[in-house]
Amino acid sequence: MEHLQAYRAAGDGKRRANKPIMARARNRRLLMAAAVLFAAGFANTESHAQSGPFAPMAGSWSGSGTVTLDDGSTERIRCRAKYAPIGPTMEMSLTCASDAYKFNLAASVKAEGSAITGSWSEASRNISGSLQGRGGGGNFEVVASAAGFNANIALKTSGNRQAVTMRADSQFRGANISLSR
Repeated sequence: MEHLQAYRAAGDGKRRANKPIMARARNRRLLMAAAVLFAAGFANTESHAQSGPFAPMAGSWSGSGTVTLDDGSTERIRCRAKYAPIGPTMEMSLTCASDAYKFNLAASVKAEGSAITGSWSEASRNISGSLQGRGGGGNFEVVASAAGFNANIALKTSGNRQAVTMRADSQFRGANISLSR
């Protein structure tokens, strides 16, 4: 009887010893495969982002600036921007706020040569419209239009710095924003 228990204990021990080694090897292979797939997907995304006219803008930016309201007063604002370019298209968002003022601008744009077209929306005022303009290499000048609203927007990107200038004909007169990555 003791001999049978010792035999089972030895057999169980071998199975336990072999099973973790095999499981660890399988887990290592799965992790390696996942890492390779992740890296391949990331490299593929980066190559698409780097190949288009919006590539210099890719990523998250933050900074500050001023907004000029319709009564002529100015306020300091803090801003965050996210740009997600894929080839000739880009999704972007710009959120700026001060103590008394906030705007959330989102846009979807497409470049055909140096011509830029797209749509935009501003969530806090529930307004949306179209974008048209020109540019490339991270520097763009566009006009955002909607019923009763027009704004000229200039984006100038140089390395890890970006300047955003807006001039509008209603509700606020404009904004000057400096962003960095």
